[in-house]
Amino acid sequence: MTFDAIIKDLKNKIYQPVYFLQGEESYYIDVLSDYIEKNVLDDNEKEFNQTVLYGKDVDVATIISYAKRFPMMSNYQVIIVKEAQDIRGLIKKADSTGKEVKDDFLAYIESPLKSTLLVMCYKYASIDKRTKIAKTLDKTAVLFESKKLYDNKIPDWIVDYLSKRKYKIEPKASQLMADYLGVDLSKVANELDKLMVNIAATEAINEKHIEQYIGISKDFNVFELSTALAKKDVMKANRIVRYFGANPKANPLIMTVGVLNTYFTKILKYHSLPDKTRNNAASEIGVNPFFIGEYELAAKNYSVNKLMHVFNYLREYDLKSKGVEDTGTDDGELLKELVYKILH
Repeated sequence: MTFDAIIKDLKNKIYQPVYFLQGEESYYIDVLSDYIEKNVLDDNEKEFNQTVLYGKDVDVATIISYAKRFPMMSNYQVIIVKEAQDIRGLIKKADSTGKEVKDDFLAYIESPLKSTLLVMCYKYASIDKRTKIAKTLDKTAVLFESKKLYDNKIPDWIVDYLSKRKYKIEPKASQLMADYLGVDLSKVANELDKLMVNIAATEAINEKHIEQYIGISKDFNVFELSTALAKKDVMKANRIVRYFGANPKANPLIMTVGVLNTYFTKILKYHSLPDKTRNNAASEIGVNPFFIGEYELAAKNYSVNKLMHVFNYLREYDLKSKGVEDTGTDDGELLKELVYKILH
């Protein structure tokens, strides 16, 4: 099931006896388990019918013993197992004959108690879909996989997150947040929540808001540096480099190099497109159509041959930022060297 489908059912009080929430992206797992924890039972029912367990502290037998209890003065009981990936022996391996080992958990999910909501939060990994346990979960439970988003999907995710809450954001502002906050959805959502507390829904969120409430400079950031390099605006690029050098903790070189590598990869992809019309190009390289003019200009300023040199520079300075083949040059000087090589 999808995240939206699960939430819709929960809001409509359509419950399932087992929720196995797995995957590398913890955000959706937390949102679903938090919703169940806060909303399925009322405060009086929670006292006797809601239990939160942690994977490091329990074994399978203990979890099943809780799950098999009947609720007291309630239609349901809720058992939430956080960090379920830490439970020893939860997912049994095959025995010496190649036959999958039957265990208490598999036996329970084959015939779960209808009055129990057992929520397993299995983070940072997913169980093998070929196993009996995965196939059984798919038939008798809600089996949900929370996948990491690629970095080029984060701006659209930001727009969607705000739209569901009746807020709007300008394209440059969503890109700026994506570049600085990365793919950790919990972190991104937390910063977006800060913005919504301070800004009226009638006003579109812009770069000034982000600078004021999140602390990302609207003028001196890696997004503006990318744009300056695309335009070969030497003066602006050097101003940003100096600012980064004076604020190294807020602008670590390793993050800057990573963002620049993604940016120049999109320029290279733009070169390869047979159809460079605005909407098609935006879709293919994974950006808002608002920015296609910038990529078109960048492609003119950076030939494919020049881009190959740029990628070599980026690899070189990524290693130097990690202390490889460098005797201790500070990040500001390394960035200055890198930007000079890219621009010349």
